[in-house]
Amino acid sequence: MPAKVSLKDRISNFNIEKYGPFVALTVLLLIMLVLQPEFFKINNVVNVLKQVSYMGCIAVGMTFVIITGGIDLSVGSMAAMTGGLMLVTTNHFKGSVPSIILALVAGCALAVACGWAVGTLTTKGRIAPFIVTLGTGAIYRSVVLQAANGGEFRGATDTYPVIGQGSFLGIPYAIFVFLVFAVVCHIILNNTRLGRYMYAVGSNEDVARYSAIKTDRIKIIAYMILGFGVFLMALMFSSRINAVSSSNFGAGLELDAIAAVVIGGTSMKGGRGWIWGTVIGVIILGVVSSMLNWLNVSAYLQGAVKGLVIIAAVLVQRGRGETK
Repeated sequence: MPAKVSLKDRISNFNIEKYGPFVALTVLLLIMLVLQPEFFKINNVVNVLKQVSYMGCIAVGMTFVIITGGIDLSVGSMAAMTGGLMLVTTNHFKGSVPSIILALVAGCALAVACGWAVGTLTTKGRIAPFIVTLGTGAIYRSVVLQAANGGEFRGATDTYPVIGQGSFLGIPYAIFVFLVFAVVCHIILNNTRLGRYMYAVGSNEDVARYSAIKTDRIKIIAYMILGFGVFLMALMFSSRINAVSSSNFGAGLELDAIAAVVIGGTSMKGGRGWIWGTVIGVIILGVVSSMLNWLNVSAYLQGAVKGLVIIAAVLVQRGRGETK
């Protein structure tokens, strides 16, 4: 007969990195059910999902970068530059359908090219990702500020806003874009050779290199996927408000995206992580923000709460790693 597994052993064997985010989200939802049942009204739930879907696109892309052992602190400034370019393009061509297509192509090309540049600098230049993305983020923001003369890019047509303000069956397009991107990235990470190589590079880059994996190429592709996620965010949010502030657009997205990835169970050391964990992490941040608003917590303190959540998630991962 098979030996019985004690409750203590079940708890010790519980994969907290993979299933912990689901438990945390369940606890948060139960708390909201007790404190604010109105939170579960359809309109409010859709609104929360819409708010987090913008950052969610970046967080999903960031998952690839962190799994391969990197990080990107330039995504907020990159989003501002990408959104600004798309608005300028649509305005220049009077918002015609071809101009919208051209704007999408230009924005996507710019964001993916930025991802390629960051990946190339970190791999071929052998510069720490933290330093590279800190520098490129400053460059992107300066370019946007100069181009807008410190002001904002504002849409002059009624065509572009349809993308970000539209909905299907009452669900905003932004939510569909986020979920479709997450599904595609999940397939790439779990069902393709590229995904397996990313895990291998993040786990042990030297071993991966000796196994004939082109580690530099894998890292560059990870940053390019993140760039595409930045493009989606910039497209959906800039078209929603039909404007891009040169100083504020995308500010703080780095913290939120990294927080969502870490909360979702992806290891900051690389080699471990999954897309649906990041999706749950994104939703957790949305629920926490909504909870803080319901409790009338000062907006100035909400950043501190997010910082504490990041630290707590990393400590849980570290503790789990030491017990294995």
